[in-house]
Amino acid sequence: MTISIDQIKELRNKTGAGMADCKKALEDSDGNIEKAIEILRKKGAALATKRADKSTNEGAIKSKISDDKKSAAIIEVNCETDFVSKGEAFQEFSDNVAEATLLAKSNDINTVLETKIGELTIKERLDSLMAAVAEKTEIKRVCYLHIEDGFFGDYNHFGSKLGSLVGAKGEYTEEAGDILNKIAMQVVAMNPIAIKREDVPAEIIEKEKEIYTSQVKNEGKPENIIDKIVQNKTEKYFQENVLLEQEFIQDSKMAVMDFIADYKEKTGKSFEITEMVRYQLG
Repeated sequence: MTISIDQIKELRNKTGAGMADCKKALEDSDGNIEKAIEILRKKGAALATKRADKSTNEGAIKSKISDDKKSAAIIEVNCETDFVSKGEAFQEFSDNVAEATLLAKSNDINTVLETKIGELTIKERLDSLMAAVAEKTEIKRVCYLHIEDGFFGDYNHFGSKLGSLVGAKGEYTEEAGDILNKIAMQVVAMNPIAIKREDVPAEIIEKEKEIYTSQVKNEGKPENIIDKIVQNKTEKYFQENVLLEQEFIQDSKMAVMDFIADYKEKTGKSFEITEMVRYQLG
């Protein structure tokens, strides 16, 4: 039978598969859309088994924030090649995964896979995508966060290889949201390990102090000043690795905590960073 371009477009819109794959599936199903969808999904599932041992080092980081700003999700989806990761179908699927994570309110990948976006579950969309791109594609990780008395900001670096979510307690305003987005950019650029110094695990600090002490002793510094030098080096470690103490990337004359303090003083509103997640591809 003759397959019309409208049938191919309809199947493509429902599955995200390529035009040639859609045409072949429709021909094999005698023009039946539902059977064609099943054919494409089976093809994707079979491909997943066939390519199970392939490495997935490319992909995308995506984030999504709820309309009320109180909930947020950040996810990582992987594929085999940069060519596929830059494609419209892969990027759209990754956006769907972020949306599904937010909708499911879950940190469990299997729960997200069973969540529907439109007529299809994420698993069904994944099978269709794999049938279209002929590459192993997988959801590597998902993160869902919620703040009842606050709001979220995010930043996704060009190319979707790096992303972050930052949450703050306080009242949302456009200015406060802009500030939080700038701090999310700080997280992507400077990769802090904690929001405040009290959050840095004690064993990490002790290890750093051991290293500093060995360095200073090897330099032959007098015993009576070793503790002071180690203390200074530890302070510098906090300034480089703790978000609130880092030099603000948009104004080197202040730390992030100073940037927040200026806003609080000017507006009289509360603003406290409580959540921070940074995803880097791979």
